[in-house]
Amino acid sequence: MPPTHYDVIIIGAGMSGLAAAIRLAYFEKRVLVLERHYAGGGLNSYYALGGYQFDVGLHAMTNYVPPGTRGAPLTKICRQLRLTLEDFALVPQYQSEIRFPGITLRFNNDFEFFTQEVIEHFPAQKNNFLRLVRCIQEYDELDLEAKPMSGRRIVSSFLTDPLLIDMLFCPLMIYGNAAEHDMEFGQFVVMFKSIFCEGLARPREGVRRIINVLRRKVREVGGTVRMRCGVKALHVEDGRVRSVELDNGETLTADTILSSAGYVETLRLCDDGEPEPLAPLAGRLSFVEIISILDTPMKSLGHNSTIVFYNTEKDFHYEVPKDLVDPRSGVICCSDNFLYTKPLPKSMIRMTCLANFDGWSTLPEADYVAAKAEWLPRIHREVLQFIPDFRDHIVFTDFFTPRTIKYWTGHLNGAVYGMPNKRKTGRTHLENLFICGNDQGFLGIVGAMLSGISMANLHVLQK
Repeated sequence: MPPTHYDVIIIGAGMSGLAAAIRLAYFEKRVLVLERHYAGGGLNSYYALGGYQFDVGLHAMTNYVPPGTRGAPLTKICRQLRLTLEDFALVPQYQSEIRFPGITLRFNNDFEFFTQEVIEHFPAQKNNFLRLVRCIQEYDELDLEAKPMSGRRIVSSFLTDPLLIDMLFCPLMIYGNAAEHDMEFGQFVVMFKSIFCEGLARPREGVRRIINVLRRKVREVGGTVRMRCGVKALHVEDGRVRSVELDNGETLTADTILSSAGYVETLRLCDDGEPEPLAPLAGRLSFVEIISILDTPMKSLGHNSTIVFYNTEKDFHYEVPKDLVDPRSGVICCSDNFLYTKPLPKSMIRMTCLANFDGWSTLPEADYVAAKAEWLPRIHREVLQFIPDFRDHIVFTDFFTPRTIKYWTGHLNGAVYGMPNKRKTGRTHLENLFICGNDQGFLGIVGAMLSGISMANLHVLQK
């Protein structure tokens, strides 16, 4: 009996894979999505622990715009997937902050407000900043053939104050940069537009709302998703993937394979050997995240900000820490502090910092547990420079590390944003194997969906 054949097999039921499946199924392609784990979403997922529901990956969804906004990425996604903004039930942020020693820049979903904040705190940089904004607005970040350029070099050609430069890079790097120290300018533009020019929002139900909308849409349009069904190998012949072998031994075939598993991770599934040394290409930047359930909202303690991007030193360092964690910078997110019409059932605070995968992954289990216990108060000490003391109100805490991220996503080194050198065209050395998601180059929830749609259009529908 011949193996079951599909027009397209998609590896990974994350945001990019699900979006690609919807787009292709609309055009009557026979599509199968394969997911190794029992929950979809990839880097953006959810789980239950200790009787509480947790989100993974979603502090806030970027690229928020009001319904009807023309030309915005979120509007394009809704049009391509035949969804509405109401389907996602997004609630805008209240206000967020970039906090460095002695200075705070506030921003909300009104870019003019942020512009005035920059001008007020850096008056000598007014004209320079406005020229940078013009450059950003005119730059085509969707050009898949654009040559990589240093973000720090280009931004520094406009701005002359190192503090302002670091304050701009801090949230953009933490929220979507796979490279240490610098940021590719196209990615800087993507993140600047998505966070500052557009804005932040969150579904009241968290990331599960977005995943459920996409999963339901895949079913409605005739696509298939198989959970707990991982790919063991891609069998290659004459420059093409000829068959897909599953963990359970089953074999499938497809005209086209789209993989959101990561570039290096995907090519290591292929049985034709490495087309280039793969290990040096893998991303290295990972994080720890501490999520605490509180018995009172942070607002009641005097903290109204949605997200705080903080840095405790004069200079901002974005690199793999030498220690297990670098608590000098990070993200503090209060899920309560969005513009909900009624309070969430449980109050929650999340703290995220850069972490060292090698350090965490090599610890014996007893030392691993002890390291979490050691680092929790150390991270608290840093974040309490910027927010009220909430520790007496903690009722439950979960603490996950790069080791956790590697286990649940399969990403080498627990690399949250994938490899530094993106494959923007999605092409690999094989004629019918393409990459979508993180390693294609569009990051975050909206970016991932846009990546899946773009790669489906480019490599399947436009052929």
